[in-house]
Amino acid sequence: MKPHLIHVKALPNFKIFLSFDDGVEGEVSLEHLKDKGIFQCWNENDNFMKVYIKEETNAVSWNEDVDLDTLNLYLKLRDIDFKEWKQQKNTTYA
Repeated sequence: MKPHLIHVKALPNFKIFLSFDDGVEGEVSLEHLKDKGIFQCWNENDNFMKVYIKEETNAVSWNEDVDLDTLNLYLKLRDIDFKEWKQQKNTTYA
């Protein structure tokens, strides 16, 4: 089962703090995205600080057009790739 995001908070310098239902939590820097394409909206009107969890998808969102997949953020916090996570998941529940 995919980890479920239970809390997200915007921090200064384009970082977010995330908490997941399995106890994994920490900060992720998104500064590398701030001037790219659709993410440029973060630079206007303090939009980055308006982050929330989109209920329908459990994605990290800022509006209807800008969201990030929580699994990728989770893997970044754990410093593992998808293949490692899938293998650990299968071993844990086997």
